[in-house]
Amino acid sequence: MAYNEELVEKVRELLQENDGLTEKQMFGGLAFMLNGNMACGVVGEELMVRVGPDNYQDALGERYTRPMDYTGRPLKGMVYVEEDAIAADLDQWVTRGVEFAGSLPPK
Repeated sequence: MAYNEELVEKVRELLQENDGLTEKQMFGGLAFMLNGNMACGVVGEELMVRVGPDNYQDALGERYTRPMDYTGRPLKGMVYVEEDAIAADLDQWVTRGVEFAGSLPPK
């Protein structure tokens, strides 16, 4: 699956100040890892964000989100964010992913 290069560049720009940032091909897209833990990524035209199990239901309650179900089963703690939300709140969503990944021990 291809991913939106323009969106990838916007996410890179938002993440450039974070130490320990790497990129990895995952889930048919590109994931951004913070100290070895996935924070967010781009799959197709959507942003995937690791919000964590405690913030999962709240994230799903927001418009333009849905469970990340790459394997056919929802991955609890991870959501897809559709284009309409990305345009308005990309920085907020990326920050959520960074905050959760930053709360985990480095790998």
